[in-house]
This record gives sequence, structure tokens and C-alpha cells, in this order.
Amino acid sequence: MNVIFQTDPGRVRDHNEDNGTVLVKEQAVLAVIADGMGGHLAGEEASALAVETIKEAWESYDPGDPTEDPRWLEETAMKANQVIYNHAESHSECKGMGTTLVMAICRTDCLTIAHVGDSRGYLVIDHETIKQITDDHSLVNQLVKAGQLSEEDADHHPRKNVLIRALGTDIHTEADVRRIEWQAHHCLLLCSDGLSDFVDKSTLLSIISSNHSIEQKATELIECANNAGGYDNISVLLVMNEDGEQP
Repeated sequence: MNVIFQTDPGRVRDHNEDNGTVLVKEQAVLAVIADGMGGHLAGEEASALAVETIKEAWESYDPGDPTEDPRWLEETAMKANQVIYNHAESHSECKGMGTTLVMAICRTDCLTIAHVGDSRGYLVIDHETIKQITDDHSLVNQLVKAGQLSEEDADHHPRKNVLIRALGTDIHTEADVRRIEWQAHHCLLLCSDGLSDFVDKSTLLSIISSNHSIEQKATELIECANNAGGYDNISVLLVMNEDGEQP
């Protein structure tokens, strides 16, 4: 597997509330993106707490049994939720802090993805097709699924970024977890909404399916979001399952 994580503050924000990491152990790659929210620097702290909690949990995880991946992802997301919530409760300046989370354990034959919020996962298949494999936990997406709003109107809705689920904002939350089979020449894209809100799927597919290096692809994705205004922090994580190679 070939993996790259890049993040950029964008052209408007004066700091970056996104965070992420890539960790490798034995036959598994763990890919993580968190997009923080909150006043002052609370969002930046929330996303950092999520990533640090996940890193600590990964150190003691035995990836030898792939069937354990969904349970581990769910439990680790809930642990991160508790850490962020407790921190906000004990630090008044952090009240209301929270973060989205999308993370995946990738193996050569399958990946297991978990998410909370509106950071997304996409799967690019054989350089030809791109599929969103996460379902935004947002007010607008809930209205779309209820038939009260069209997908076209959702793109420009004034409350587009209102979340109905995040890490750290409530004592209890849930992560959606799913397992997906994939093959050589497939690619996983994890991203914050600083990318997905400003770059359409056809452009994502075109860049990821190009013959450029994985580093160039990540850079081009970020450039596209910045060229569209760069109104938000932008994070991109690509995992390319190249020829079934081990990480």
C-alpha cells in the first residue's frame, strides 16, 4: 500500500483545526482524519485529543485478527469521545468543543471504516468510479434522506455544516462502522469537508486516477480546494492498494 496525509489551513482561516495521522502495524494501515470545531483554539485541541487517543489505543492493538477491526474502531471512537467531553467539562474555555472523525483500518483485501460527523470516505475503483462510503451526520443530509431537500439545494443550504453527531459534544455518541472489500488498484480517500464541500466528485476522480505520484495527487486536491476559495481547513489522506502489496 502507498499512503499520504496532507493538511492545509486554506486561504481564509488563520489556524488549522484539522488533524490526522497514518499508522502502520504488521499487515494493517490505520488512517485517521479529525476536523475540530469550537471557539478560539478549542477545535484544534479537540481534533488533537481525538488523534492522540487513537494513537495510544493503536499501540496496544493486535491487528492479527481482521474480524476485530470493527469492534476496535467503535470502542476507540467512543474512548476519544469521552476524552474530549471530559476535557471540555473541566476546562470552561473549551465548552462546546468537538470534532468529526473518519478513520479506517486498511488491509490488502478489505478495509473497515468508522466515522462520526461530516468528514468523508470515498472509494475509487479501478481508476473509473468514485463512491462515497460514509453518510454525513449533518442536518442537511438528514433533510435530504427525509425527502425534504434535494441534493442540489443541499449543496447551497445555509445550515449545510450543522452536525447532528460529533465527538465530544455529548457524553454519548455513536460511530457508523462498515467493512468493505477492495482490490489492487483501488484507492481510499479520507477528507475533511474543506475538500468535499468545494471539489466535486468528478474532479476528485480525475485527480486520483491520474498517473501522478500519490504526493502530487494529494497536493493537487488541496490546490483545487484552495482555488475554489480555500474557505476552510483542508485535509486529504490517500491509501492506494497498489498491486496488493503489503504496507
